[in-house]
Amino acid sequence: MQPAAEPTGDQPVEEQQHIPVPRAPEPVTDEAPVEAATAEAPAEPALTERDQQILAFEARWWRHAGAKEQAIRDTFDLSSTRYYQLLNTLLDNPAALEQDPVLIGRLRRLRSTRARTRRR
Repeated sequence: MQPAAEPTGDQPVEEQQHIPVPRAPEPVTDEAPVEAATAEAPAEPALTERDQQILAFEARWWRHAGAKEQAIRDTFDLSSTRYYQLLNTLLDNPAALEQDPVLIGRLRRLRSTRARTRRR
């Protein structure tokens, strides 16, 4: 049997084979694996009170865009542009996803759909 060659890109996708390169074993240390994992991973940012209010506000349905814009100004004393900047940041926050996964998933889908539309 012949060893598989690295894919060149000249072959059809069905004929290309990828063989992963073996990794060297990681050195053994005296540290506990849990401590090493927590030291490397950044702490998840917790949601502030305002972040939670923004998520609750966004969960409501609005019949007219103008009514929502006015409610943003009245409730948060922010311009609608700043509100949507904060909301966009929240969509990438793991703590927000943990708090309301359905809402965050829906808003992420809307964001990606709008981004695709702008790229056309």
